[in-house]
Amino acid sequence: MSKYGSKKVVIDGIKFASKIEGQYYLHLKQLQDEMKILSYMIQPVYELQPKFEKNGKKYHAIKYIADFEVVHLDGSVEVIDIKGMLLEAFKIKQKLFEYRYPDYTIKCLTFTKTFGWETLEEASKRRKEAKKCLKG
Repeated sequence: MSKYGSKKVVIDGIKFASKIEGQYYLHLKQLQDEMKILSYMIQPVYELQPKFEKNGKKYHAIKYIADFEVVHLDGSVEVIDIKGMLLEAFKIKQKLFEYRYPDYTIKCLTFTKTFGWETLEEASKRRKEAKKCLKG
């Protein structure tokens, strides 16, 4: 179990960091079988900043490993990250990614029993509204 409570899972011989990532993998397989997407890739790597050397010190490249990359029927590419919450390190990498890859979009998704797959932003907005209603 990770420090955020997610349990690793293996599906089709592929290790996923959480059950929800594994569920999304199965969802993508179904979409591809139904010919609703062209293709998908698991854990694509994007270089955000190349390695470099300064004053004799070597710096490693900064990379972002997404959960999935989806190529839609129209050829557009969507980068998917399955999240329960947004951490500061991810927010910085997302900003660097958006600058470096202007033609791609990162979409943070989560799964809720009521609404299924939705963006983390949509789910957070609904939770806030529900809390307001409870406080009434």
